[in-house]
Amino acid sequence: MITRKTILMHITTVPGTLWFLEGQPAYMSERGFEVHAISSHGQSLQKFADEQGVQVHAVEMSRRITPLKDLISLWRIWRVLRFVKPQIVHAHTPKAGLLGMLAALLAGVPVRIYHIHGSPAMTAGRLKKLILMYAEKISCLCACRVFCVSNSLRDFVVKEGLCSSDKISVLCNGSANGVDTYVSYNHERLVEAEISEIRKSIGLPPDARAIGFVGRIVRDKGVAELVEAWKSIRGDFSNVHLVIAGETESHDPVPVELMETLRSDVRVHMIGKVDRKLMPAVYSLLSVLVLPTHREGFSNVTIEAAAMGVPVVSTAVTGVVDAVVDGVTGTLVPVRNASALADALRRYLLDEKLRLRHGQAGRKRVMRDFRPEFIHSALFDEYISLIDHSRLRAEHCLWRVFYQTSKRFFDVVASFLLGIVFLPLMLLIAIAIRITMGTPIFYKEERPGRNERTFTIWKFRSMTYARDGSGRLLPDSARLTRLGRFLRKTSLDELPQLWNVLKGEMSFVGPRPLKMDYLPFYTRRERCRHEVRPGITGLAQISGRNLLGWDERLEMDVVYVEKQGFLMDIRILLLTVVKCIAKTGVAEVPGEVLPPLDLARGSAQERRCAGGSF
Repeated sequence: MITRKTILMHITTVPGTLWFLEGQPAYMSERGFEVHAISSHGQSLQKFADEQGVQVHAVEMSRRITPLKDLISLWRIWRVLRFVKPQIVHAHTPKAGLLGMLAALLAGVPVRIYHIHGSPAMTAGRLKKLILMYAEKISCLCACRVFCVSNSLRDFVVKEGLCSSDKISVLCNGSANGVDTYVSYNHERLVEAEISEIRKSIGLPPDARAIGFVGRIVRDKGVAELVEAWKSIRGDFSNVHLVIAGETESHDPVPVELMETLRSDVRVHMIGKVDRKLMPAVYSLLSVLVLPTHREGFSNVTIEAAAMGVPVVSTAVTGVVDAVVDGVTGTLVPVRNASALADALRRYLLDEKLRLRHGQAGRKRVMRDFRPEFIHSALFDEYISLIDHSRLRAEHCLWRVFYQTSKRFFDVVASFLLGIVFLPLMLLIAIAIRITMGTPIFYKEERPGRNERTFTIWKFRSMTYARDGSGRLLPDSARLTRLGRFLRKTSLDELPQLWNVLKGEMSFVGPRPLKMDYLPFYTRRERCRHEVRPGITGLAQISGRNLLGWDERLEMDVVYVEKQGFLMDIRILLLTVVKCIAKTGVAEVPGEVLPPLDLARGSAQERRCAGGSF
C-alpha cells in the first residue's frame, strides 16, 4: 500500500481504448492512487468516468498523422499535466503514446510509462512506416518504462530497434487487461432469455449455426480474406450464418464492392458495435470465431471467445500467436490465405468433438493465464517500483555526490591500512586452512556487484570438498570443519574481501553480494540493492544477519539504499563490531536456517505469471 494519494494519469487517443482498463481504476484507487484520464471528446469518455470512478480531461487527438493538430494537442495535454501534477503518466496507443510521453517529459512527470498495444507500422507503406517507426522510437526514449501487450509484439519492437530490451517487458502472459471468466464471461451467469432476444434481434434463425467476426471492419483485419472464405463455405452449409460485430473506419476502409457483398447476403448479419456487456451473450451464439487479421498487438477478442468456450480460427501473426495455441485452443493459418481460412472453418463445422475440445481448452487457458486480477497486481507492483526509483533518482544531488566520494576515499584508505594490520592474522589463518583442509585456501565465486556487474568475491575457505560414493558434494553441514565454524562465527572468513574493497568492487558498508542465481527472483524494488556497491557488512547484518527471512533481509537492503548516509554507515560499522564480538545472529550453515532464495521463491516465481507478489 502507498501512504498518500499518488496521482496516476492514463492517456489514450480515443475514449473507447480506455475500456481496455476496466477494473484497473478501482483496484488502484483502493491502494492509494487517484486515477485520472486524458482522451478525446465523446460520450464514451464521460461514461468511463462515471462507471470507473475516474476524473477525465477531454483533449482532442487525431489518429491520423496531422502535425499542426498534434502540436495543439501536445500543448493542451501539457497544460493538463501541469495543472493536475501526476506522479505517473501511463499512455496507450501510438498517437497518445507520442504526445503523452513528450508532454509528460516537458511537464517534469517523474514516472512515464508507454504501453504498446499494437504497431500500425507492421502493415504500413514505406514512407508511413518510417514515420511511425520514428514516432514509436521517440515515445520509447521519453518513457521510463515500456510495456507490450504480448511477447511477440515485444520481440518485434526490440528487433526493429525501437526500444532497448532491458526497458521493455510484458505483464504476466500478456493482454491489456485479461478476461473476467467468473462474472462477465461465464456461461453459467448468462440468462437464456437474453441470448434468445439477441439471436432474434440480429435475425439469426433458432436452428442456425454462426461463424463470428468481432473487430473493426478494416482491411488490416483481413475482411477481404473473410469474404473469400465465406464464399467458399457458404454453399456447403445451408444453416451456417456469418455474424459480424464491429464498425467500419474511414482511415483503412474495406473496398466498397466487398462491403456490398456482405450487406446483400441474407445470411450475413452485420450488427455494428455491440455494448461490451452484451458481448458474452454474442459469443455464446457462435460455433467458431474467425479473425483473419494481418497484425495485432494482442488479440483480445480471441481470448474473449475462448473464455466462452468458442474455438478460434485466426492467422499466425504477431499478437495472435500469444493468444491462440494452434491445435489446442484453435487453428492458426497463414496470413492472407483465404483458402486455408475456409478449410479451417470447415473442419470445425464438420467436427463437433473437435470444436468442443478446443473450446474447452481455450476457456481453461484463459482462466489460468489471463485473469484481470493478475495483471492488476503486476501493474501495481510496477507502479510502486517506478515511484521508488524516481525518488531515488531525485536524491542524487550535490551532498550525495560528496557522500559517495567520501565513502570511496574511506574504503580505499581503511582497506589498505586494515590489510596491513590484519596481514599476520590472515597468514596464520591461511596456514591453518592449508594444514586442516589443504588447498585451495581461498573460496572464490562470481557475485553481482553495483549495477549487477559481475565480480569475484574472496573468502577464506571453511569447508572441505568431501563427496559421497556417487561423486556428489556432501551437505554443507558435513563439510564444514571446526576451523571453518570458528571463522564463520567470528566473521574472519570475510577478511580477504578487503581486497575487493580496495579494488572498488565492494565497500565496507552496503547490501551483501548474494549469488548470481538469485537475480531472476528479486522483485523490481529489491533490485534497487544493486544500485550501490555491495558491502562486507550492511543493515541486514546488524538486524539479524543469517537469521532474517528473505523478505526482511532484502527489504533492509533496499532501505539502506534509500537512506544511506554517513551516520547510518557509522552506526552499521560500530554495531557490526559488537555483533562479531558477541557472535550473535550467525548461522554457521545458513542453508539450514534459511533456504536458498531460488528455492524459496521458485514456486512463487511460477505463480508470478499470474500477477502475484513475492
